[in-house]
Amino acid sequence: QVELVESGGGLVQAGGSLRLSCAASGRAVSEYTMGWFRQAPGKEREFVATISASGGTTYYADSVKGRFTISRDNAKNTVYLQMNSLRPEDTAVYFCARGPFWGRTRTTLNDYNYWGQGTQVTVSS
Repeated sequence: QVELVESGGGLVQAGGSLRLSCAASGRAVSEYTMGWFRQAPGKEREFVATISASGGTTYYADSVKGRFTISRDNAKNTVYLQMNSLRPEDTAVYFCARGPFWGRTRTTLNDYNYWGQGTQVTVSS
């Protein structure tokens, strides 16, 4: 049974930082492509960041490049999203997702088959 549980969301002022965590149960996150997506009210879910199974490759949406960093702690079976220089347009529910076994980075929703319940991030101006 695979379970992904996100935490770390909250309310922050523009320019501030948050670190989201995604704790996984079941198989090790180090064996899978992992990703973060977000969904703002009235909008479709969109790709934010991904990390390959090896951990050697990361990829980001242009809108967050240079501000967000995806990483993982294999010992804790947890994936993180460090978010700096937050903007009001980053406000959304953020979801962690698990992709292919020993996969490369993936940016498409359909490449991921397990999802967390999401954590709300609100950035005030």
